[in-house]
Amino acid sequence: MTKFTAFLKDESGATAIEYGLIAAATALGIVAFMPTIKTYLGSIFGSISAGLASVK
Repeated sequence: MTKFTAFLKDESGATAIEYGLIAAATALGIVAFMPTIKTYLGSIFGSISAGLASVK
């Protein structure tokens, strides 16, 4: 019975699980905003490309 009680009190894996949940939430946030970032970066690089093309 003492081994079972010790097993229930052991929290050594809790930190790894918490870090895993934080990483998963961060990944979901990145995936959710990726279309917006893609559109914004596309317009920025398009204007840079047009500006460089007019310099020639």
